[in-house]
Order: sequence, then C-alpha cells, then structure tokens
Amino acid sequence: MNDLIDQIDIKIMKLLQHNSRMPVSQISKQISMSQPSVKERILKLEDKKVISEYRTVFNLQELNKGTTSFILFKTEQCQALVEFCKEAREVTDLFRISGEFNYLIKVQTASVEELADFQDLLAQFGPSKSHICLRNILENRVLL
Repeated sequence: MNDLIDQIDIKIMKLLQHNSRMPVSQISKQISMSQPSVKERILKLEDKKVISEYRTVFNLQELNKGTTSFILFKTEQCQALVEFCKEAREVTDLFRISGEFNYLIKVQTASVEELADFQDLLAQFGPSKSHICLRNILENRVLL
C-alpha cells in the first residue's frame, strides 16, 4: 500500500468501506480524532485517488434484476463488443481477460429467459459460455 497512507487512514477507509455515508462526526468518535482532522484526511485520500468514488448498492431482487450471470466471451470485434456492452442495460461489469475467452461480462436480468434474449443479441460478436449464479455468497467484499 502507498507509503503515504498510515494506520489512521486505513481505519477511516475501513469505516467508509462498510458505510460510505457514515458522517465525519461518527468516524471521528470511532477513531478518537477531531472532525476537522478526519475531514482533511478524507479529502487527501480523495485527492490522491485512493478513494475514487462513493456508491449506492441496490437490492437487485427488489428491482426485478435478481438473476446474475457471467458470460465468457470470445471475439475479434473488441471495440464493437465494448460499445454494445456500454449501451446494454443488462451489463453491470465488463472485464478483459486472458485465456480461451477474451472478455468476462457480468449481467443482471429479471429471468433466465431475459438472459437468453440478451445472449441472442450478443451472438453477432462471437461465441460465448454462460454461467448462471445460483447463490451469491460473497460480493463487494471489504478489502481492508
């Protein structure tokens, strides 16, 4: 980890990773540091791009997007696939990978049928293999 990040920064980052909306006042109490000092450290972490963004995590079941699938994809039409995935509302993540396939696409759909429709659209770019998630055991794991 960066030499400019100390144990206090790591404590702050751990708290924010569990709850990015945690008020500075609560962080300052938990790490026994003044609010202005905590705020200054958070701003420095943001300036250094150690903290790159804050997110909201949605309950995908409640949004009727509870079917998670991973699609291994092989294509020579890389840029066209990337543009397609950027526009597709089903795609949540796109990774360039090594091996037999050159992309891994994470997809959220309402059903397996909707996944099949999406894969029919993908077929224009090349062959793929789908893996449907049966149970989410570990996601958005806290790294610190």
